[in-house]
Amino acid sequence: MGLKEYKGEKITVSFDGEICKHAAECVKGLPEVFNVNARPWISLDRADAEKVVEVIDRCPSSALKYKI
Repeated sequence: MGLKEYKGEKITVSFDGEICKHAAECVKGLPEVFNVNARPWISLDRADAEKVVEVIDRCPSSALKYKI
């Protein structure tokens, strides 16, 4: 799967599917942003960048990273 990058207006998020442990902290934390049934599955402009950062910081595998 590898590393993918998603760009929003105020934040860019990268996701590494190879190290994801599927704890679903992102999906549970901000389902309007992280929706595995949508394509793309990350839609960053659906929430404030600060909230996205809070959820990404809970990712136990560090598969999600961000740049402001």
